[in-house]
Amino acid sequence: MLDVIFGQATDPGKVRTNNEDAMGSFVPVSRQQLRSHGYLFAVADGLGGYEFGEVASATAIATVTEGFAKAQEGTLLVSLLPRLVQHANSAVHDVTLTPDRRGKKIATTLVLCALRYDQAVVSHVGDSRCYLIRDGMVHFVTQDHTWVNEQRKLGLITAKEMAVSESRHILIRSLGPELFIPVDTTALSVMAGDTLVLCSDGLHGRMEEGAIASIVCQTKDMDEIARELVATAVESDGSDNTTAMVIRVCSVEKVGMYRGRPYFLPS
Repeated sequence: MLDVIFGQATDPGKVRTNNEDAMGSFVPVSRQQLRSHGYLFAVADGLGGYEFGEVASATAIATVTEGFAKAQEGTLLVSLLPRLVQHANSAVHDVTLTPDRRGKKIATTLVLCALRYDQAVVSHVGDSRCYLIRDGMVHFVTQDHTWVNEQRKLGLITAKEMAVSESRHILIRSLGPELFIPVDTTALSVMAGDTLVLCSDGLHGRMEEGAIASIVCQTKDMDEIARELVATAVESDGSDNTTAMVIRVCSVEKVGMYRGRPYFLPS
């Protein structure tokens, strides 16, 4: 059976008094729910330059976790997750229509990771990231929806120039401003020993990937690892809210798919 352990931590940083990051999860309570739904983990980062960033991130997290719990049993994760992100986008957009917030600019990033059987599915909008750490190596699961990353993909700037650009935090996608938003979704097979890290840019913007892997690969409690990641990022800079969720895969249940239905493979 699929078995994971996870930890999480968040910190407002050294400059801000409020925390516009939010995180949430859905943890199955039975063997049957593990197979019908699986696990869901989510991190959102309310945009610091906008008003009510904490409202936007909390709204997005509540929408996706509640939607995941209510999803029809056995729904394919690769179709469910982008649909949940669209629902979250609508919910954040609707916040701007309430009388006390009409005309306010409200937005957030969002990254989701769901696990079931031997598969992880990740959907995201913005620059909150998901990493896969396997055998001590860091693999990017998401690509930032930022202006500088688009410039890098076009070959107009280098990765080194992108890392120090004053425009590196300018997003080209976020939840809230538009009624519809393109969602990037990736499915990958996971193995026992893999670790997935979801984080806001307060973490990945202050730490090299090697430093993240070094901390994640320690044989410590998952909450302790998450706290160490966040504390290291805050200590190095601390100008932004910082959040990390760390999910370690202890075992998986190998399946194949036939006409959209899983069948179990010998272990």
